[in-house]
Amino acid sequence: MKYPFKEIESKWQKIWDEKKVYKTDLTKTDKKLYCLVMLPYPSAAKMHIGHWYNYGPTDSWARFKKLNGFNVFEPLGYDAFGLPAENYAIKTGVHPQDSTLKNIADIKEMVLKMGAMYDWNAELMTCVPEYYKWNQWLFLQLYKKGKAYRKNAPVNWCPSCQTVLAREQVLTDGSCERCGTTVIQKALTQWFFKITDYADELLDGLNKIDWPEKTKIMQTNWIGKSYGTEVDFSIEGHDEKLTVFTTRPDTLFGVTYVVLAPEKEIVQRITKPEFKEAVDKYIEQTKLLTEVDRTSTVKEKTGVPTGAYAINPVNGERVPIWIADYVLGTYGTGYVMAVPAHDERDFEFAKKFNLPIKKVILQDGTNENDELKEAFTEVGTMINSGNYTGLRSDEGIKKISDDLEKKGIGRRTINYRLRDWLISRQRYWGTPIPIIHCEHCGEVPVPEDQLPVVLPYNVNFKPDGGSPLASNEEFVNTTCPKCGSKAKRDVDTMDTFVDSSWYYLRYLNPKYDKGMFDTELANAWTPVDVYVGGAEHAVMHLLYARFIHKFLRDIGLVNSDEPFQRLIHQGTITNQGAKMSKSKGNVVDPTVFTEQYGADVFRMYLMFMGPYELGGDWSDKGIVGVDRFVQRTFTLFENYKNYKREFPSKDKYELNELNEAEKNIYRKVNQTLDKFSVELEHFRFNTAVASLMELINEFKSFNECRKDLITYTLERFAIMISPLAPHLGEECWQLLGNDDLIFENAKWYEVDKSALTKDVALVVVQINGKVRAKIEVPFDTNETEVKKIIYQDAKVKSYVEGKELVKEIYVPNKILNIVVK
Repeated sequence: MKYPFKEIESKWQKIWDEKKVYKTDLTKTDKKLYCLVMLPYPSAAKMHIGHWYNYGPTDSWARFKKLNGFNVFEPLGYDAFGLPAENYAIKTGVHPQDSTLKNIADIKEMVLKMGAMYDWNAELMTCVPEYYKWNQWLFLQLYKKGKAYRKNAPVNWCPSCQTVLAREQVLTDGSCERCGTTVIQKALTQWFFKITDYADELLDGLNKIDWPEKTKIMQTNWIGKSYGTEVDFSIEGHDEKLTVFTTRPDTLFGVTYVVLAPEKEIVQRITKPEFKEAVDKYIEQTKLLTEVDRTSTVKEKTGVPTGAYAINPVNGERVPIWIADYVLGTYGTGYVMAVPAHDERDFEFAKKFNLPIKKVILQDGTNENDELKEAFTEVGTMINSGNYTGLRSDEGIKKISDDLEKKGIGRRTINYRLRDWLISRQRYWGTPIPIIHCEHCGEVPVPEDQLPVVLPYNVNFKPDGGSPLASNEEFVNTTCPKCGSKAKRDVDTMDTFVDSSWYYLRYLNPKYDKGMFDTELANAWTPVDVYVGGAEHAVMHLLYARFIHKFLRDIGLVNSDEPFQRLIHQGTITNQGAKMSKSKGNVVDPTVFTEQYGADVFRMYLMFMGPYELGGDWSDKGIVGVDRFVQRTFTLFENYKNYKREFPSKDKYELNELNEAEKNIYRKVNQTLDKFSVELEHFRFNTAVASLMELINEFKSFNECRKDLITYTLERFAIMISPLAPHLGEECWQLLGNDDLIFENAKWYEVDKSALTKDVALVVVQINGKVRAKIEVPFDTNETEVKKIIYQDAKVKSYVEGKELVKEIYVPNKILNIVVK
């Protein structure tokens, strides 16, 4: 009989729902386990294979832990605000709210067919007032503590999406990650969250969490903490100073020019009249570049002189001041002392513009007069450095820093690459910022008892460079909560990463109305034990969530330091080498395969494709093999229907009471159970599936086995397959004669460790470096007995008889190496 997956899958989904098998009792925290996947965005593309690859295997892991006695909480919701829905509205006229709610319904229908173990009592969506009210409340708490502020700043602007992009949302080629348009720089007054206040704690916390090393390194580099010294350069003919940040004060004597970020206001004040035209032109050109463009190591260096000069404080030398786009006004002080002999970037610049290159650190084994082919950036001996000449350069860093501080022209400091989180978006479909602008009172926060500031339904979506909310006068025009005068609401909305920075706390009680989330449950259940999602969120969502969690801790709402204790990254499923997306037209619809093979086969095939963390390019060539395995499994249990009732098994068997066929099967099922548990625990799904495929091949000798041992074997096989193919697992368990449900009452079986020991060892025989035989010997037999057995083998005899034995090397239970001549 062919496995009737449609009938069986709908049957078990109905039973699980009726019995509320997956409702988590959050009051029971003994052996609690919070397992979470990153919440999906309900775009018009619905769910593609990449979503399944995230949710299906993670659900299998959660089921495995449930069977191991854990009280598992596994929720799902929808990251429902965002740009795609708004772009879709602009293109089609379908309101973002309408398209989003429809897509949420479509996603839920697909997820239900997947048979995942989600607690639907915890379902939430971020686009409803009941949720985003608390985004606004969070904003107000940050504002009260001085950690939400507004300032004019150069931002990444997408001309097509007509909105600001965070630095992380600009691709390495300078294009918008969402639409591919080249991003430009634009000065706008924007809202920021002060994530930089937590820079050190965000770094230190990485040592306390079980995350992939690659992700921790990415966050470390993104925060970019560096120890250095600020040095004051005076400007010839001006009272102002240029304060530069350097990690290499030992190279100060090698400064031959100073470079300023073009956007710094001081540029206009110090530029000589005859250089003004070229400087202004260059500044305008720089505005067209993104930060990614400007910091690219492969981009050709450009710049122009200002005609002004700075004075080097350590030797009084007069050095020209240039502007160049590779210096950023938002990093450090926006001023750089250029030491071309000892900095690769400065070396390229000096070579291009024929600026002096002065060697002040001598590489060991070279001569002072040797020509520099490239910048020398390592430790060496200081030369041409006044009283410091002869010091090792690493010693010079400390000595010069000390002397600069004594003279009052420098000071040790710490710098960070991390910037404050820009949260303003000139878009409609997001959380309104709860600020009112009054001519008399300035910025006025909306009183907490007036939250939520509800997003209006009627707006003009057509992008015009401003915020769509400005088109709704009823929304914009209000009264000042302080003085009662006419005032206007802020018309920007928040970055959607605000929505996802705390949602894991809300899942615990989505209907909670006394605060942002239920703090008692949050303290009992967080940090999240296992969090699964894409590595592409390393310096966006994952960094922002850590920041917000620490802030919530500081205002007394959570008692833990980190949101996610263990992090797993699933690999990316590509199609023809490209990431799946609707815009690329390469999305693969899982429904095609679930309709043909069923959810269990599709889920198991995704797990069998390869290592979970690697992903891979989509191919459906192997799914037939997984389907064949499922068919074999179903047929097997059909053939042994009700065996548990007729032939109850023992919990454990002694090997000496079993015949050879029984002994082999007993040993193999316990070895598989042992291996399977380890592989599944570590998200190695492909090898877990393979071990079951290998095990089922052993069952051909069932006809030589006692019937209660067959029950023993099939019970364990059904339990092992159930996390991977939950509908099939329940069906097999029932066919065997069990009255209870696997995922309601069953427990994981213990391994009989005594069955894991081997009876025989396969010893490889190498003669003069070539494998000539493989011979079974009793396991752990002493060397003398092993050699006696091997030398009696006819094949071995043919290679060694009549020859002189030169050497023998025996590795117990593995290999005998023989050398003859």
